[in-house]
Amino acid sequence: MSPVLEVEGLTKYFPARGRGRSQRLRALNGVSLSLERAEIVALVGESGSGKSTVARVVARLIEPSAGRILLEGRDVLAEEPRGASIAYRGKLQMVFQDPFGSLNPVHTLEHHLARPLILHRKVNGSAELVRRVHELLDSVGLTPAAEFAKKLPHEASGGQRQRVAIARALAVDPSVILADEPVSMLDVSIRAGILTLMERLKLERGVAFLYITHDIASARYVADRTLVMYAGHIVEGAPSEDLIQRPVHPYTRLLLSAVPDPARVLRAGGASGAPPAEPAHTEAPNLVDPPPGCPFAPRCPRVVSACTREMPSATEHGSGHWVRCHNPGVETEAAPNSESENATRREWDST
Repeated sequence: MSPVLEVEGLTKYFPARGRGRSQRLRALNGVSLSLERAEIVALVGESGSGKSTVARVVARLIEPSAGRILLEGRDVLAEEPRGASIAYRGKLQMVFQDPFGSLNPVHTLEHHLARPLILHRKVNGSAELVRRVHELLDSVGLTPAAEFAKKLPHEASGGQRQRVAIARALAVDPSVILADEPVSMLDVSIRAGILTLMERLKLERGVAFLYITHDIASARYVADRTLVMYAGHIVEGAPSEDLIQRPVHPYTRLLLSAVPDPARVLRAGGASGAPPAEPAHTEAPNLVDPPPGCPFAPRCPRVVSACTREMPSATEHGSGHWVRCHNPGVETEAAPNSESENATRREWDST
């Protein structure tokens, strides 16, 4: 079965000015990824790595400089060069980071769910419209639906507003949902419920999610596969558990070193317990006039001469695990199978 969404060689340049002359900021550099039906793929990386730009280009909110987007086998950019059609919007939806900013404060929650149903002609008559709105609220755990439907956005909590945003995306029966940092603005106690909802919708409706996050720990629990992005490049990809247990790229190891792990602290005798993955330098990558080679080379503790000359090609490191690195290493202590970790998994499952 072919992927429901394929992105090939996606490139995006933004105009920039420096030293009195026009330049280009290279936000995306040949990004390629795919999503299968009923699959959650996490795209992780630090701020400025290009994660949200990927989502906005795929959603056709901004146009790419080069590359291809294939949705259910259709070459979207070739067939719709002047912008996304309503049919494309019906197949691919987006959930934004700010659950309040994405909702109109003067309209009820019912209005936000009714609009896509009407625009995409999913209902016939007012009675069916009300029924579908209530079904959507029920599907995301907002009950009693009739009561929530009449609320304004400010009368709902942050988690409830994000559930409304997900319900709005589901209203048109999409094949793909792009979730751009959907839990980063929510309380920690609320995040697990939203991620568990994504898992349930994946199984019940067969929706594919591209889950964009800077939190590699949450990616482990919700995503089937995880891709690591740095400076507009995807540098490593693997099944989520394999990536956490056996990170190969030095940047992936750096991300994991920032994840709190009480068991690792205990093994280190009360010290920080971080794996030996700290970079030699900490300067941000140059996206306007990048030097040749790997963009992580100026920060990498494993840099070799080839890193400064050419971008490495992808090499396999196990079933479905690949990396772009000239001098990879394998981390064996990134994610111990501790009892505290198992307790966290049980807490998330019960939310």
